[in-house]
Amino acid sequence: MSLEVPSAEDQADRPYTIEQILTGIAMGAIMLITFGNVLVRYLTSRSFAATEEFSIALLIVLSFLGSSVAFAFNRHIRVGFFVDRLPPAWRAAMDWLSFAVTASLFAFIAYYAARLTWDQYRFEETSPALGVPQWWYTVWMPVLAVTLVLRLIVNRLRGRA
Repeated sequence: MSLEVPSAEDQADRPYTIEQILTGIAMGAIMLITFGNVLVRYLTSRSFAATEEFSIALLIVLSFLGSSVAFAFNRHIRVGFFVDRLPPAWRAAMDWLSFAVTASLFAFIAYYAARLTWDQYRFEETSPALGVPQWWYTVWMPVLAVTLVLRLIVNRLRGRA
């Protein structure tokens, strides 16, 4: 397993994926929320810490997007020490097993996150600090988990592990 980082020239030739663009937007939003909170606290001795709800939701989105980027560029974590020493046929079988387990995990997350989101919508749960509907935060988990499963399938069809 190689841990090479692509050179700037290699990365410059490749357009950004939608996941990379959304990751940048999420990181920028988290930075603005946090900076705004620090600035307001410093200048007014008050806090709008309730916006931390948005930051936490964006961190969850960022986790899913980061995972998708890792899969898109075949940079996901895997235990290669043993698998790399297997014969090619066994290595291919382990790649399929890794794909199946990973896709199943994110499909599982998508299913249960969708059920959670539906329950929050149905029971009209609101967030503790801002009082907005709680499903606004959790609806992104099933959406991004399904997106991750699709990314895995696309990578598998393209021949990338």
